[in-house]
Amino acid sequence: MQVVASSEARKGGHDQAALDEIELAGELMIAATASPGERLAPERIDEVLLDREDEPPDD
Repeated sequence: MQVVASSEARKGGHDQAALDEIELAGELMIAATASPGERLAPERIDEVLLDREDEPPDD
């Protein structure tokens, strides 16, 4: 038996949360590639993650 999520189940915000996580990971990767060191400093990670503009959710 195959279970398929209905479109109603997808409206719960899970898709948006996943997209937000992907965006954050992308921003960290960009910051890491621009970093002169071998590792991204914890301060820089905080800067990348905390300096984001919060966007109101789309309703």
